Amino acid sequence: MSAAGRALLLDLDGTLSDNFTGIAASIRHALTVLSAPPVDDATLRGCVGPPLRESFARLLEGADTALIERAIAAYRERYGALGWQENVAYPGVGAALEALSRKDARLFICTSKAEPYAKRIIAHFGFDAFIERVYGADLAGTLDDKRRLLAHVIASEALDPRDCTMIGDRHHDLRAARSNATGAIGVLWGYGSAEELAGADRLLQTPDELATLA
Repeated sequence: MSAAGRALLLDLDGTLSDNFTGIAASIRHALTVLSAPPVDDATLRGCVGPPLRESFARLLEGADTALIERAIAAYRERYGALGWQENVAYPGVGAALEALSRKDARLFICTSKAEPYAKRIIAHFGFDAFIERVYGADLAGTLDDKRRLLAHVIASEALDPRDCTMIGDRHHDLRAARSNATGAIGVLWGYGSAEELAGADRLLQTPDELATLA
């Protein structure tokens, strides 16, 4: 298939950039606001990628919906002011996106991060020069499930799933791809292991390999 017919749907955290510092500090801020027990870095690493509500439901075991929403509000206080900036693009990603855009691949962001923050980050790194459109979770949580989010992207852009490939570092990306009958590529420089991404059509070892996808 030629590049011109391909739509590559890219995850953000753990795939294009590493935002562990901002995410971890903002979660810790929220837990402090709620007087909840602190958590270690190993636990917080598991919060990079999944929807925020899913992460807080796990961290605040037994919490009701109202408490989880309070945690999210406290998280966004810090993340919106500072956390989104505590972010580092993986080396080679910008060059890979540019190379893909020169091959006429259609590039979209499909991330569980709230869409306003995702757009801000993509613009911050200059990736918006290569990305056709950014899709993220809505603040109300309607599109928290990545399967639903990917379906929303496909429908909104009138894409043929057979011409689409979801690219990400967590099992949520792989599950979304399988649910929507798209291709699935896992990346190993993020927060998911090869075991977590078992079943992907292909696993990439370094960001430079992104440029080979079209």
